[in-house]
Amino acid sequence: MRIYQPTLLSLTTVVLLYTSAAAPGGSRQLLYTRDDPITIPPYLIFENVRLERAYVALQAWKRTMISDPWNLTANWFGSRVCDYNGVVCSSSLDDPLVKTVSGVDLNHGDIAGHLPEELGLLTDIALFHVNSNRFCGTLPVGFSQLSLLFELDLSNNRFAGKFPKVVIGLPKLKYLDLRYNEFEGELPESLFDKDLDALFLNSNRFVSKIPVNMGNSPVSVLVLASNRFEGCIPTSFGKMGKTLNEIILMDNGLQSCLPDDMGLLRNVTVLDISYNLLVGELPKSMGVMENLEVLNVERNMLSGVMPDELCSLEKLRDFRYGSNYFTGEPSTCRYLENYNYTMNCLKDTRDQRSTMECTAFLSKPVDCDSFKCNPVSSCFSPPPSRIAPSLQPSLAPAPSPNPPPPARPCPPIYSSPPPPPQAQQPAAQLRN
Repeated sequence: MRIYQPTLLSLTTVVLLYTSAAAPGGSRQLLYTRDDPITIPPYLIFENVRLERAYVALQAWKRTMISDPWNLTANWFGSRVCDYNGVVCSSSLDDPLVKTVSGVDLNHGDIAGHLPEELGLLTDIALFHVNSNRFCGTLPVGFSQLSLLFELDLSNNRFAGKFPKVVIGLPKLKYLDLRYNEFEGELPESLFDKDLDALFLNSNRFVSKIPVNMGNSPVSVLVLASNRFEGCIPTSFGKMGKTLNEIILMDNGLQSCLPDDMGLLRNVTVLDISYNLLVGELPKSMGVMENLEVLNVERNMLSGVMPDELCSLEKLRDFRYGSNYFTGEPSTCRYLENYNYTMNCLKDTRDQRSTMECTAFLSKPVDCDSFKCNPVSSCFSPPPSRIAPSLQPSLAPAPSPNPPPPARPCPPIYSSPPPPPQAQQPAAQLRN
């Protein structure tokens, strides 16, 4: 008798792996659970024990599937698990001579079911992609065994419950995509201390303030859109300047002024904070966001005059600032490739709010301190002088007659990364 007992699953599940030639019918059993064990027929021969364990994990998963309209798992039988649709095999990292399951990709399968605890037996997988299916429930505790998992994509399913904290303990995880599900509640602060590269949480039911340590995250892409986040944009925002390329916070309930240190986000190419309740002016430091290509601040309650340097940014091509209360704009904004200025309070400009509406709103001064966003020490480098586009030399913004006040020393300016592969679309739309 061979007994194997992996440390897996919840405390309420008993797991035993054994082989017995004396068992009735000569059968072998793998992964005995007290509810419904997976039985391996005696005629199945596996190349190694890792593929045998993978067989059990995949059979347990197939058992939970109640609908597979495209028959993607029709060939999920027998010992040749590396030939199963959606299963990727390669040499194991710890022993190149041992073949193992290194990934699962069932994207766009429209499969209904849930994820069983036995998936934790796939301890060598680096990617787990199941976007655009109908899986429900939540992430099983067994996923805590997936110490090599690098990419986890559960997007566009029917997962629910609190944020799956099991992902926090995955040491190799870099790409986490939970968008278009029904996760709810608060985000754990530990999420933003995790060494992720991309984090997609949009279109769920998260309801909370954004954790104040958001700026600790080293992500290059952060998408929190279409939830119910409220309160402040954390003042730690500017600390993300070294790594952040794209951030999308649109369609929430954020209500505060923008942090003064926005200009520290010099590597950001896409910034979308539209459809919130943000107030105050656009910080002058935004005039030095030299890699900015797409800026969307529509549908807020922003006001004041935009920084002269903003629309002169060399890479900026798409700026949408309609449905706010701006009272002034640089003339260079009208020469951008795409822009929207409607429903503001711009004088002598068509399609603006009524004088009565503008007067009523602008008569109430904005007190940014009232939001109690725990501001950090603000600083920004004075924006350098810009030369207007060569086709419109007469539209160059006039230099300020008064020099800016001295600022506190700023953190070092980081070099910009290479341009994204498809600059016109945020990464949130590219990864499916």
